[in-house]
Amino acid sequence: MTQAQYVRDLIMRYQPQDPREEKDRLLILHYLDEGHDALERTDIIGHFTASSWITDPSRTKVLMAFHNIYRHWAWIGGHADGEGDLFAVARREAVEETSVQDLKALSADPISLEVLGVPSHVRRGEIVSAHLHFNVTYLFEADPESPVLIKADENSAVGWRTREQILSKESEDEMIPIYTKLLDRMVCFR
Repeated sequence: MTQAQYVRDLIMRYQPQDPREEKDRLLILHYLDEGHDALERTDIIGHFTASSWITDPSRTKVLMAFHNIYRHWAWIGGHADGEGDLFAVARREAVEETSVQDLKALSADPISLEVLGVPSHVRRGEIVSAHLHFNVTYLFEADPESPVLIKADENSAVGWRTREQILSKESEDEMIPIYTKLLDRMVCFR
């Protein structure tokens, strides 16, 4: 099985929990079925990313990073860059961006799926055109006392945020329903 087939099977198996996820799932499947290599960033229209929603054991806080490009607090994640094991991508990005080592997966399956529009921006001196991220999110738990470090080329702060901090400080209106969805879903994993 190729990496692309592995990801397509993952998206096929995902059970959407709301109408947006169902629409996004169908869009991703359509894109893959057209033969796009969406595992690579070289697909400039859209490509896969994997995110980690990292909660504390009490399910009252989430570990987030202050993103350098977008200048706001965001979940942890990154590009697949050819890797079909999106769970491994999410875990790797979480460790790279926060330095937290004691991540406990609360599910081997994704807890969320979405298509995110990325506006045009400059990254490392290069213009990146607007494009889509086909994002899959996994749920992890970590000790809030674990030491965290920033990844200076990507974020300028890493910290635990409460539900109120996440929803009241979010500068991207389109992320509020997604973060609300993730906050609601994380409490189901006790």
